[in-house]
Amino acid sequence: MNTARPRPLRMPIGIQSIIAVGLGALIGSLAPSAGEQLKILGDVFLNLVQVVVLPLVFPLIVLGIARMESVKKVGRIAGKAILYFEIVTTLILLIAVGLAKFTGIGKGAPVDGSDAKDLDGLSQGIDFHELVLHAFPKNIFAVFGEGNLLGAIVFALLVGVAMAAIGEKSQPFAAVLESVASVMFKVVGYVIRIAPLGVLGFISYDVAHYGFGNLRSLMGFIAVVYAGLALVIGVLFPLIAAIYRVRYVQLLKSIAGLAGIAFVTRSSESVLAPLMGKLEAFGLSRSTTSFVVPLGYSFNTDGSVLYQAAALVFLANAYGADTSLPALLLMVGVLVILSKGMAGVASASIVVLLAAGNSIGLPAEGVALLLGVDFIVDMARTGVNVIGNSLAAAVVDSSENRREARRGTRETAHTPDQPEAETLEKEPAR
Repeated sequence: MNTARPRPLRMPIGIQSIIAVGLGALIGSLAPSAGEQLKILGDVFLNLVQVVVLPLVFPLIVLGIARMESVKKVGRIAGKAILYFEIVTTLILLIAVGLAKFTGIGKGAPVDGSDAKDLDGLSQGIDFHELVLHAFPKNIFAVFGEGNLLGAIVFALLVGVAMAAIGEKSQPFAAVLESVASVMFKVVGYVIRIAPLGVLGFISYDVAHYGFGNLRSLMGFIAVVYAGLALVIGVLFPLIAAIYRVRYVQLLKSIAGLAGIAFVTRSSESVLAPLMGKLEAFGLSRSTTSFVVPLGYSFNTDGSVLYQAAALVFLANAYGADTSLPALLLMVGVLVILSKGMAGVASASIVVLLAAGNSIGLPAEGVALLLGVDFIVDMARTGVNVIGNSLAAAVVDSSENRREARRGTRETAHTPDQPEAETLEKEPAR
């Protein structure tokens, strides 16, 4: 007789998050003071996520590199990933600039009412000297203390290559890293369970703090950004997936819940660890996923670069600046360079926007105008960043699989048919 108790039905975390969105919007509208206080729930959730990101990402990258057949493969995967990032982000920038130019967003925008004081505390530019030092830190403990993802990737790459070089002697250390990764994955599972509370806190705060006052005047800008992101998800990404034979729809279904959490929390780091697990379950190799996805978080911010391009055209139209084809191409070129310097910079999209705007002569006051609706577009661009990095990992993995398949075919073609040869040798002479 089976006496096992039926397991209680659990509401999917996606449904819980949707309920949290509605409840948070209600609290933020009806009780703004309470809504602002609830931000602590979101902050606690993000802190829990960030505290586990590096302890998980570091061993995964090290193990992924150490298990590759050679250092040559590491360089090949890194080269493919960076080339993909550059091509795709440039295409997205062109889409954004073209869409913004076609719709004419920003003409007649109330830029006179913006206040540059809102930008106090944000850097007015990006120091590439500091960026390089950020990627090559002098203290690994400081890397973990500061949450320096780019520095952790570089150090993990060095450790992984060293482990591959010494071979069997690295196995005890590899076992320790494997154990650490398993424990961290379990911790991530616990943290994700409280994601709806974080969603509740963030939505309550956003509605209470920002309100909906700027929505009317900036509705065109918001619509263009969302339309551009929809084009990227619905047209560009499927084309790339078709070229590399990636099951795009199935990939979206696999990561939809995590993209939704990133959308609401406005933090792609909140889903970095579980995202790699989802992609591995989808069929991607751990060595590719654990290297490409963290690298993409620094160099493949698809949603963010689209927002920045649309915002620059918006500001150029608002201030009556030059929006001819050469000027627009200059904007794209500036953003191609500056968007790669976003790693480790607080308020990265706004900082890059300030630096790019300054380089083409746009005042900071215009950027301040966009801060009022930044949280609305930030949700969408963060969700697209997650999808874009997932597709990047799938494309690089598919490219590697096809390369291995071609290599295997060539080796088979050059290998003699051994069984038949042995039969002829064993056959007695007549």
